[in-house]
Amino acid sequence: MSPETDPHPDHLRLVEALLFAAAGPLDEPSIAERLPEGADVPRLLAELASLYEVRGVNLVRVANGWTFRTAPDLAPRLKLERKVSRKLSRAAVETLAIVAYHQPVTRAEIEDIRGVVISKGTLDTLMEAGWIMPKGRRQTVGRPATWVTTEQFLMHFGLGAIGDLPGVEELKAAGLIGPRPTTTLHEIAPLPEPPEPEEASDEDADDDPDDEPDERSESTEEASEDAPVEPEGVA
Repeated sequence: MSPETDPHPDHLRLVEALLFAAAGPLDEPSIAERLPEGADVPRLLAELASLYEVRGVNLVRVANGWTFRTAPDLAPRLKLERKVSRKLSRAAVETLAIVAYHQPVTRAEIEDIRGVVISKGTLDTLMEAGWIMPKGRRQTVGRPATWVTTEQFLMHFGLGAIGDLPGVEELKAAGLIGPRPTTTLHEIAPLPEPPEPEEASDEDADDDPDDEPDERSESTEEASEDAPVEPEGVA
């Protein structure tokens, strides 16, 4: 029966308001508590479901109750997508470069080139970005998985093929890498040895202040000889 022929249109509006205001699905007894006695709750719910069938929201039965839900055909158009840029860590950048230049490469080979153990999260981050992917297994003990770059990696960095990666000379010209130091620890010059003390010459011996006469002591002795002798006291 259409809403126009419903003898209780206010009941229909009340049920509609209850369902909109409810935080979750409402069962029929809960709806009946708000309606006058004798109200046909199933009939009111069926009419509302028919009314909203072609609307942006539908009245549906879930979890033994009734509630409004977005129309299923509109759900994909209501998704909100937002791009969040994340800066790669140094470990991720180094790992990506190793995979790009040495692919196909295993995790153990990446660790051997970098000289440190990489965490699983580093490979997961690059794989989530769509830049690397596992491809095949090395036919060695344990059959480890090998990693390669993807087409999305080429698209992101504007490369036509993996062979278009810049070489060492191009990276040096761009200032991205520099020459390695030419000196090593064993090539560092030793500290200079302290100079040996020079032997004193005869001239230096003559000038030695220790050999000079002590004029002060001589004058003191002379003064003591010229001084008068004090008489002893008379008893």
